[in-house]
Amino acid sequence: MKISFTLNGELVEVDVPPNMTLLDVLRRKLGITSVKRGCERGECGACTVIVNGEPVCSCLILAPQVDGKDVLTLEYLSKNGTLHPIQEAFIEAGAIQCGFCIPGFIMTAYALLMKNPNPTVDEVRKALEGNLCRCTGYVKIVEAVLLVAKKLKKKSKPISIQRLDNG
Repeated sequence: MKISFTLNGELVEVDVPPNMTLLDVLRRKLGITSVKRGCERGECGACTVIVNGEPVCSCLILAPQVDGKDVLTLEYLSKNGTLHPIQEAFIEAGAIQCGFCIPGFIMTAYALLMKNPNPTVDEVRKALEGNLCRCTGYVKIVEAVLLVAKKLKKKSKPISIQRLDNG
């Protein structure tokens, strides 16, 4: 079946079997490598993308379910080789180790900050609880999200579904 959806701001059309997951469409058919294949059961968050403003595990969604919707992956956040402030904050806070889980954490954090640009520690922890990391211990990841929220607040840049400018 043919589906079309907006991927990272651009309309895409792809032929898919009705039982193909969004994860497989993104990785196999569209070459989006930031979306990681982890547990394939929606428990690790490595495949997290944003669909219509909500973070979802792409391994749990069938591709036809995103027909007509807006899908964002980590590739959306950087522009012309320049890192997004969330990516910079993860580096600055030392929140990256092996990097496998980080795209899912970043997309979940982005979705949180779109809705709540000034989250508390508990709100960040709650938002990230569907993402697993075996390397960092989570403290630095939470610190990274709070750091970017603080930086964006100073710049008075509200977060919306639109790309955050680096300036």
